[in-house]
Amino acid sequence: MYQNQFDCRISEEDVQMLRALAHPLRLRLVMELVQRGICNVTQLQEVLEIPQSTVSQHLTKLKQNKVVRFERRGLEVYYEVHNEKVNKILKTLFS
Repeated sequence: MYQNQFDCRISEEDVQMLRALAHPLRLRLVMELVQRGICNVTQLQEVLEIPQSTVSQHLTKLKQNKVVRFERRGLEVYYEVHNEKVNKILKTLFS
């Protein structure tokens, strides 16, 4: 647990989430998910025009750090941003 000058406690989980969001491609993925809602890897790959394996690799990192959540529907896995902290961070960064 970290404590900053504003007496705000920051957990290790929060730090890891911020590190995951700090990568430009992962930030783009998250922003696409916020704008589009629920998407699968193929949809994200088509929008971002990057290899599917790259999208999957970055989504794994985002899942591990609780930035996105996923739901399996048959053979497809769908992702969405369902984390209020992430939404607040994005609003702060881009408002």
